Amino acid sequence: MKRYLFVLQHPPHSGSRGQEMLDVILTTAAFEQQVALLLVDDAVFQLKTQQQAEKYGAKETLALFNALALYDVQPIYVELESLQERGLTVADLNLAVELVARQNIAQLFAQADVVFSG
Repeated sequence: MKRYLFVLQHPPHSGSRGQEMLDVILTTAAFEQQVALLLVDDAVFQLKTQQQAEKYGAKETLALFNALALYDVQPIYVELESLQERGLTVADLNLAVELVARQNIAQLFAQADVVFSG
């Protein structure tokens, strides 16, 4: 079994990229691969509670994020500095996450067999 790390960098409702990446994540996990997720930069807003996708003419993605647990996608990492730089805390997020310091992200990459970024 390969270890996959998916890295999200873009904010929610900024086009179809985020939803497409979630589809790839769920598909990979459906084939019983070990899948982890890392959110950095504006992607931390993807997990923010009380999003208003309709305001942006976009499709709600929080349901897809909630499905990650059903597919055993874990852990879900959030870069601590990205969260802090955007004035968010773990309490602002819709899912339980593991915080990772920016200086430790290279270690996550080294532990993965395959890294997808989008």
